[in-house]
Amino acid sequence: MSNIHPSIHPSAVIEEGASIGEGCTVGPFCLVGADVVLRAGVELKSHVVVTGQTEVGEETVIWPFSVIGEVPQDLKFKGEKTALSIGKRNRIREHVTMNTGTTGGGGVTRVGDDGLFMAGCHIAHDAQVGNRVVVVNNSAVAGHCVIEDDVIIGGLCGIHQWVRIGQGAIIGALSMVTNDVIPHGLVQGPRGALDGLNLVGLKRRGVDRSEITALRAAFQMLAQGEGAFQERARRLGDESESRYVQQIVEFVTGASDRSFLTPER
Repeated sequence: MSNIHPSIHPSAVIEEGASIGEGCTVGPFCLVGADVVLRAGVELKSHVVVTGQTEVGEETVIWPFSVIGEVPQDLKFKGEKTALSIGKRNRIREHVTMNTGTTGGGGVTRVGDDGLFMAGCHIAHDAQVGNRVVVVNNSAVAGHCVIEDDVIIGGLCGIHQWVRIGQGAIIGALSMVTNDVIPHGLVQGPRGALDGLNLVGLKRRGVDRSEITALRAAFQMLAQGEGAFQERARRLGDESESRYVQQIVEFVTGASDRSFLTPER
């Protein structure tokens, strides 16, 4: 252990080698593994397991019965040394699981800052999760997914491995998402379909009305324009100066292991 003045309950188990930052609180019956780093102000409520090569960022709070940093649920995993990196000020609620990476996926699972991970959700190996992400109760983000900033994933959702979800998108409850979702998209339905834009989220973030108007026009072109989906996106890139529209264009034309959820025509 390192640093000064953490508060550690007598029933907690802190393995030799763990680094417990200043001002941390480790509650009753917690287990902190030998390769774990808890940065300043981290709070483990009680009955929390943090193991593996895991770093938890400043002021993150983890609620009871969460298991953070266990090995991947991947049959190809053979015990390699891989890691989990969690950013600052996250709220990780009861029964959440987050796994370390695999060598085939880069070796590190990453979670950004200021996220809310509600009870029972899962972040799998090699996922790359951005800032201010909300994952609602009992949803699962599979291996190798990329979840960009400001995404909301509703309750009881499944995000298929390798899927990318663009910045500011929202996934409605009870959706299975099997393909990439454009930035600021709205996905609904049991077999998730791209059903519009996350207009509420855009307004909450104070996006200018002219930008929202440009996005709505861009969505209509993606939905009804001529040619394949990626061809329509490239034309948008030539025709629109909106930085939000350009963000969609760059996302659609970027590298991906999946196809895209597209609007109903």
